[in-house]
Amino acid sequence: MGPQVEPLESDTDQPESADVVVVGGGIIGVSTAMYLSEKGLKVVICEKGYIAGEQSSRNWGWVRVTRRDPRELLLSVESLRLWRTLDRNLGIDTGFVESGILAVSNKDDELAKHQTWLTQAREMAGDAIDTRWVETREIGNLMPGCQNAYRGGIFTPSDGRAEPQRAVPAIAKTLRRRGVKILTPCAVRGVETSGGRVSAVVTEHGTIRCSAAVIAGGAWTRYFCGNLGIEMPQLLTRASVLRTNPVEGGPSCNTSTGDFAYRKRADGGYTIAPGMQTHADLTPDAFRLFFKYIEALKSQIGALHFRIGKQFLDELKRPRRWELDRPTVFEAVRTLDPDPITPFVDDGLHQFVAAFPNLAKVEVAQRWAGYMDVTPDAIPIISSVAKLPGLFIGTGFSGHGFGIGPAAGKLMADIVTDDTPLVDPHNFRLSRFSDGTKITIVEGW
Repeated sequence: MGPQVEPLESDTDQPESADVVVVGGGIIGVSTAMYLSEKGLKVVICEKGYIAGEQSSRNWGWVRVTRRDPRELLLSVESLRLWRTLDRNLGIDTGFVESGILAVSNKDDELAKHQTWLTQAREMAGDAIDTRWVETREIGNLMPGCQNAYRGGIFTPSDGRAEPQRAVPAIAKTLRRRGVKILTPCAVRGVETSGGRVSAVVTEHGTIRCSAAVIAGGAWTRYFCGNLGIEMPQLLTRASVLRTNPVEGGPSCNTSTGDFAYRKRADGGYTIAPGMQTHADLTPDAFRLFFKYIEALKSQIGALHFRIGKQFLDELKRPRRWELDRPTVFEAVRTLDPDPITPFVDDGLHQFVAAFPNLAKVEVAQRWAGYMDVTPDAIPIISSVAKLPGLFIGTGFSGHGFGIGPAAGKLMADIVTDDTPLVDPHNFRLSRFSDGTKITIVEGW
C-alpha cells in the first residue's frame, strides 16, 4: 500500500463551465492550475482518485539541479527558485529545505560523467547553479559516520528536499481557497470538440464546458490520449523505495552513491532507494513502442529489470477506444498501487546500513512502489497538441516530475495562455517524436 497522503476534501458541486480543466491531481496538474489561476482564469482540477495519490507522493522528495539533463537544466533552475518561495508565498508547509544534494562515486566512468556534467552545466547556467567538485575529505564531512571513502563527486548546496505526501495536498488546499475547483474522485472519460477544437471534458459526473484542457495524467496519459487519436510515446517503470522510523545521528545531506540513495525526512527517518535500479513491467505498449525506446534501453543496461505479469494482461484487456457515456477504466482503477520489489529496496537499506554502521538498528516503517511515466528521450512533454487546438499535455517526467513540478506547471500555464514562456519550450514539444528529431539519451539520474 502506498504512503499516506494528507487528505483533501473534494468540492461537491461540479461546475457547468470553466476556462481550463486540468485532468490529474499530481504535482504537474496542481502546479499548472496554480499558475493558470494566478493569470485570472477559472480552473477546475479533476482527479480520478485522490490528490497526489500516485507518483507525486511516492517519489524520493528531491528538488535538484544536480545531474539534470541539459535540456531540462534551466527548467530545473527555475523550479528550484519557485520551491524556495512557495511556502512563504502560499502560507503553507511543503517541508522544503535547502539541504544540499551530493552525488559520489569511486568508479572512473561515473566520476568522468560527473565532471562532464559539471562543465556543461556551468556553461549553460553560469552563476545560477552553485554545484562544485568535492573530494574525499569534504565528502566525509557531508556524510558523517560513513565508512565508505569516496574519491570524488559533485555537491549542490542549494538543492533541497520536500515532503511528497505533504506538498501537493498543501498547494491544492490553498488553490481551493483561491477559487479553484478540485473534484475527487472524479474521473475524466474524455474530451468533446466543436469546430475542430476542445469545447468540453466529460467526467463521470457530467460535462464541463471549457476552451482548454490540460492532460496531466502521469502514467495514464498515453492511454487517455489514445482515445483522441493522439499518438504519444510513453512507457512505465516501477521504482521501489522504503522509509525508516526516526533515527538519530545520521547524515542530513541528500546523497546518491550509485549503489544506494537516501534523504533525511522531516519526521527524522530516511527515504532509501536501491541506487538507479528500476523495473519495467512488460506490457503490450512495450512491444508497440519497442523501436522508439532502443536508445533508452541501451543506456539502462544493468539498471533496468524486466518482468511480465498481471499488468500485461490488465492492459491487454483494456479497450483502446471507448464511449464517453459509460464507465471507463479510470473509474475502475482509481489509483495505481504496484507492489514494491522487496529484495531490491531492502538491498538499498543493507548498503545504507553497511555505510553507516551507527544506524544499524534503524527500522523499516514502510515499503512502496510507484510508476514513473517515461518518454523515449527521458525528458518531459510540456506541449500543445497541433491536431487538436485547446488540448495540452504535461507528462513523461521520467522520475523528475516532483522536483521540476512548479516550473513545469508555470511553463504549461504560459503555453496555455500564449504568454512569454518561463523557459524555451522547444525541447518539450510533443511533435519531436514525429518530426524526425533524433532521440538522444543523456545518462543521469
